[in-house]
Amino acid sequence: MLTRRRKPKVETDRLTLRLPQHSDYRDWASLREESREFLTQWEPLWSQDHLSRKAFANRVYWSARAEAAGTALPFFLIRHGDDRVVGAITLDNIRRGPAQSGTIGYWVGERYARQGYMREAINGVVDYAFAILDLSRIEAACLPENAASRGVLEKSGFKYEGVAQAYLQINGRWRNHVLYSNLRPDRRGRTDVG
Repeated sequence: MLTRRRKPKVETDRLTLRLPQHSDYRDWASLREESREFLTQWEPLWSQDHLSRKAFANRVYWSARAEAAGTALPFFLIRHGDDRVVGAITLDNIRRGPAQSGTIGYWVGERYARQGYMREAINGVVDYAFAILDLSRIEAACLPENAASRGVLEKSGFKYEGVAQAYLQINGRWRNHVLYSNLRPDRRGRTDVG
């Protein structure tokens, strides 16, 4: 008998975090377009077809494959009440074995910024990663001058770890990033070596 696996979902006070669906295209594309200037200073260059339906369909297919393979959880932030896409958060580079870690990346539409949505999403993903996925470490990186991103990470329990030189290409240039991590409290410093 073939059974369907339940898709991962995280519920917070104001949001549902779930994988993207084809029906999200218009909402996502319009939010990204209206937030273009706000977002592009912090992101890799957008491809020419970034906002196209085909590129979005590829994103949906990649999301499903990555989740099924256990390598990433690419969630959209869906606001309760009106089911609007307000942003996205991805737990990526999920590593098992001795590492038991992953990396988060995120964005929020300009009109939803500074309303606590991203902090709520980060806390939900971290809780899910520790309790459901059994990860021990969540990492994040952002540009040093991105005060909003640094602030939301720090308010969400992430600790500053240092600077990675030329870490990512952002807006067409290799840029240094500040690194943060959040460690599962019951595993800090613990080892199974006797």
